[in-house]
Amino acid sequence: MRGRHGGMLAASFVLAVEILENLAFLANASNLVLYLSKFMHYSPSSSANIVTNFMGTAFLLALLGGFLADDFFTTYRLYLTSAAIEFMGLLTLTVQAHVPSLKPPTCAFASTEIPCQKVGGQKAAMLFTGLYLVALGVGGIKGSLPPHGAEQFDETTPQGRRQRSSFFNYYVFCLSCGALLAVSFVVWIEDNKGWQWGFGIATAAILISIPVFLLGSPIYRTKIPAGSPITTMFKVLAAAIYNNCKSTNPSSAVMGMEASPSDKTETRDGEESNNKVMVPSRTLTEDLKFLNKAIKQKPVKPMLDCTVKQVEEVKVVLKILPIFMCTIMLNCCLAQLSTFSVQQAATMNTKIGSLKVPPASLPIFPVIFMMILAPTYNHVIIPLARKVTKTEIGITHLQRMGTGLVLSIIAMAVAALVEIKRKKVAVESGLLNSADSLPITFLWIALQYLFLGSADLFTLAGMMEFFFTEAPTSMRSLATSLSWASLAMGYYFSSVLISVVNNVTSSFRHTPWLSGSNLNHYHLERFYWLMCLLSSLNFLHYLFWANRYKYGTTSPC
Repeated sequence: MRGRHGGMLAASFVLAVEILENLAFLANASNLVLYLSKFMHYSPSSSANIVTNFMGTAFLLALLGGFLADDFFTTYRLYLTSAAIEFMGLLTLTVQAHVPSLKPPTCAFASTEIPCQKVGGQKAAMLFTGLYLVALGVGGIKGSLPPHGAEQFDETTPQGRRQRSSFFNYYVFCLSCGALLAVSFVVWIEDNKGWQWGFGIATAAILISIPVFLLGSPIYRTKIPAGSPITTMFKVLAAAIYNNCKSTNPSSAVMGMEASPSDKTETRDGEESNNKVMVPSRTLTEDLKFLNKAIKQKPVKPMLDCTVKQVEEVKVVLKILPIFMCTIMLNCCLAQLSTFSVQQAATMNTKIGSLKVPPASLPIFPVIFMMILAPTYNHVIIPLARKVTKTEIGITHLQRMGTGLVLSIIAMAVAALVEIKRKKVAVESGLLNSADSLPITFLWIALQYLFLGSADLFTLAGMMEFFFTEAPTSMRSLATSLSWASLAMGYYFSSVLISVVNNVTSSFRHTPWLSGSNLNHYHLERFYWLMCLLSSLNFLHYLFWANRYKYGTTSPC
C-alpha cells in the first residue's frame, strides 16, 4: 500500500544487511589466497585459481538466485534461505580452522628442499564443502538483496526513480562499508589472532544480518513471482525460428503493428491492485526484426502463441546482453585485486611507521575512496549533471559504465609499471631468490587498487541500475544478477587467461610466466600489459554497442 510500504526506510534495512553480508563474504575472500598458500599449502598460482573459481562461482550463482526470486520465491524468502546456507558454510570453515587435526601439518617455508604437504582427502573435502556452501549462499543473497531494495521505490513517480538511483549508489557505499571492516579489522584478526577468529566473526555477521533483515518485514514491498521469464524467452525464440522456417506464403505474414486484444492495454506489474497504472499497448519495433516472426494471426502450434509484449521483452533482454559481455573484462582486472596484488604486497615492506599492515588489507585504500566518492557522486556530481544536461538522470548508465572501463585500462598500465619497479628493487637488493621482504613500500600497490576501486564504483552501480531499469518487470531480479554474473565470468576468465598464458609461454620458454612458488620469478608485468591491451580492445567493443543502444521508454536519457 502506497504510503505504508516501501520507501527509503524499508530500503535502509536492506542497506544495513548488505554491510553485514559483505563483511562476512569479503572478510575471508580478500585474504583467502594467503590462507590457502600458508595453511593449506597450495602454490601461489593454484591458490589464485582456487580463489577466482570460488568467487566466480559465488557470483555466477547469483543468476540462479535471481531466477528463483522471479519465478518461485520472493526476494524476501530467498534472502533468508541463502543467509542460512552461507551461515552453514562459514561454520564449517570456522571448525576446520579451529581444529588442528582438520588441517595439513605445518611446515617450514624456509626449506626449499622438502615441499609442504598439500591438503587432501577428507580435509580438502571439508574445505571445499565449506567454501562452496558459502558460494551458494552468497549467490542467493546477491541475486535477491539488491532487487529487493530497488523494489521498495515507486518507479511511476520522478521522486521514486531518483530515490531508486540513490539506492544503487548507497548500495555500493554499504558494500564498501562492509569491505572496510573486512579488510581492516577482520584481516588483522586473521593474521594476528588466528583464522578461526576471522571465520568466526564472519559467521556471527551473517547470523546477525537475519534478524536485522526481519525488522523491516512490516513495511517491505514484495513483488509476487509471476512465472518463469526464461520459459517466455525460449517460447518467443522457438516461435520466431519455427515461423521463419515455415513462412513461405502471405497467409503466414507477420501481424505488423496490430496486437491481439489482450495487448491493447497493459498493467504495470509490481503495483498494488488498487493503484494499477495503465500504459499504452506496445507495437512491434524494427529492432531484431527476426523476432517479429514470432507473432502470427493463426499460429500452427498453439503452444507457440506469443504476444507483442512478450516479443518486445525478449528484444530488450537480447539488446542488453552485448553490454553485459563488455563488462566481463573489467571484472577480470578486478580479480587481480584478491590474488596477485595481495601476493605482490606480501613480498614488500608492509609497515606504515611502526604499524605493520596485513597485505590483504590493501583494499582499504579503494574502499575508503569509494566511500567518499559514492555520496559525492550522488549529492554533487549527479545534481550538477542534471542541471547541465537538463535530464532526470544526468549521467546515463552507459556513460557511467564507460568511465569505469577507461579507469580499468589505466589501472592495468599502472599495475605493470609498479611490478617493473618491484622486481627492479628485488634484483638491486639481491633478494630475487629470497623470501625476505623487499625494501619497497607496499603503498605502490595501492595505486592500482585506487584506479580499480574507482572503476568498480562507476561500473557496478551503473550496471545494476541499468539492468534493473531496462529489464522487463517479470525478470528484474534475474537481470540485476547479470551484474554479479559479469563478476563471475571475469574471475573465471582470469583463471582461464592464467592457464592459457602459462601454456603458451611454456612452449617458448623453459618456465611459464606465472608458475612456481616465488613471485619474484614471475613475469607478472607482462601479464598486466596483456590485460591492459585486452581491456583497450574491450573498450572499443563497448563503444560500438553503447552507441547503438536505445534506452527503453522507462529509462530517461
